[in-house]
Amino acid sequence: MTGLNYLISVARGDSPADLILANARIINTLNGEVEEGNVAIYQGRIAGVGDYNLAKEVIDLNDRYLAPGFINGHTHLESSMLDVGQYARAVVPHGTSALVTDLHEIANVCGLEGIKYVLDCARRLPFDMFLMAPSCVPATHLETSGHIITPDDIRKMRRWRECIGLGEMMNYPGVLAGDAGVLSKITAMRNRVIDGHAPGLTGKDLGAYIAAGMRSDHESVALDEAREKLQSGMFVMIREGSSEKNLEALLPLVDDKTWPRCFFVVDDRNCTDLLYDGDIDAVVRKAIKLGMEPIRAIQMATVNTARYFGLDKLGAIAPGYDANLIVLDNLYELIINEVFYQGRLVARRSEAIFASFQTHGSRLRNTLKIGSISEESFRLKASGEYQNVIEVIPDQIITRKKSVKVKTVDGLIVPDVERDILKAVVIERHRATGNVGLGLITGFGLKKGALASSIAHDSHNIVVVGASDGDMIAAVKEIERMQGGLVVAAEGKVLASLAMPIAGLLSDQPLEDVVAGLERLEKIAADLGTVLPSPFATLSFIALPVIPEIRLTDLGLVDVNEFKLIK
Repeated sequence: MTGLNYLISVARGDSPADLILANARIINTLNGEVEEGNVAIYQGRIAGVGDYNLAKEVIDLNDRYLAPGFINGHTHLESSMLDVGQYARAVVPHGTSALVTDLHEIANVCGLEGIKYVLDCARRLPFDMFLMAPSCVPATHLETSGHIITPDDIRKMRRWRECIGLGEMMNYPGVLAGDAGVLSKITAMRNRVIDGHAPGLTGKDLGAYIAAGMRSDHESVALDEAREKLQSGMFVMIREGSSEKNLEALLPLVDDKTWPRCFFVVDDRNCTDLLYDGDIDAVVRKAIKLGMEPIRAIQMATVNTARYFGLDKLGAIAPGYDANLIVLDNLYELIINEVFYQGRLVARRSEAIFASFQTHGSRLRNTLKIGSISEESFRLKASGEYQNVIEVIPDQIITRKKSVKVKTVDGLIVPDVERDILKAVVIERHRATGNVGLGLITGFGLKKGALASSIAHDSHNIVVVGASDGDMIAAVKEIERMQGGLVVAAEGKVLASLAMPIAGLLSDQPLEDVVAGLERLEKIAADLGTVLPSPFATLSFIALPVIPEIRLTDLGLVDVNEFKLIK
């Protein structure tokens, strides 16, 4: 009997299933109901739901809830700072059975080779990874990246089995201007899903952007913004990450009429949050605490996401669907007891029970090439009494542009810790050009010392903020020595560091060790005065020139609204 014939025989109750999950309260995401019954599984697929009892193995769920595995519809796993196997250890026990990612972080450093590395690793792990080909590598012409993804590269990725569409089109000014290179990338993915990225876009410009093919947006921070995008035809990804917390503001958008066109994503979530709070399950849990009906919250992390991306075997418990399942004691606390991937138990009580191999990323090491840097490189000349300053917004990745009277010594601008005005520097690290972008920032609260990182969306040059040039130089030198990572320095010494030698983005250490290292860095940063709960997550977005209002790249200060360098 062929596999398909046998599946049909199991579904009809004539042949034994590989596994039956019995006496379950089954969450039917297709109709929003809770149904009682058994689930029969054969070769990783659901053969049927009902009164099945013939199987090689039976697991009695004792009236516990059974839900589809969660789908994280937009995430950058690189933001976890974990190598791929350790990332799986972090998210699979929290019920993530599938994720959609464009991998543009590692692509900015290593190009197609970086994307292939992650996909190769993921094939050996108990989750489904779907690729949205990165559309903007680099994100803009206002920074220096390690690689460029061309329209030909997009066409090449389209043929890969994991590729389901085009990743977030961050260069919305290029779309609106009809840039030939941008439009050719969109055309290369015709008839596939194309994700948008349009913070603050409204009116006819929004309409033009959507008309060009963008079907979703995850950048809304205000309810009216999200509502306009929804009314204009977009799917709204409601985001709750480590630095980008939009769930509470956007949840009122979801009602009986709009909910099928909304789903949950995390975008960027660091290893600490993944370990202690969870992945997409944490967003579902918070939505329930904020008053959303639990089954609807689960639908927005399963079937809604699957429908948007055309993943027709995921997101529900029904015949023919993949047996990616999670077991819950109750729907309000949403504590995940067991996780099944293609009918195989892969996690129990928050612990992975699969082999999490360590590749150590040997293909992607030694990627930092820094030009000559000295304290002179960090000297910021005063062009007037007032200067532009980047203002950090707590719990958001947007910034504000402020004009502030600055403190000077011998014609040079110096940090003013009493007024929380620190120096910010971005150093090009891919080609040893020696490019150094200089600026000022407020919102970190450091009283002394410096914080530095080689994780700096999206081109991942070195970004550093500090109260003294000497400490900033010490931090940068340590990053260069480690070939990537995070550093806290003060009084000319490195106080703590965490190496990220894989592309300067990922650790080669176990999940728990990376979390412990990050926690130590954040504690020392707090001791130096920072008021931010996740200062390195905030630091990583300072150089992203597609999020309003003002950013700093290796080429200088960027007015994002004007999409140009500030002279």
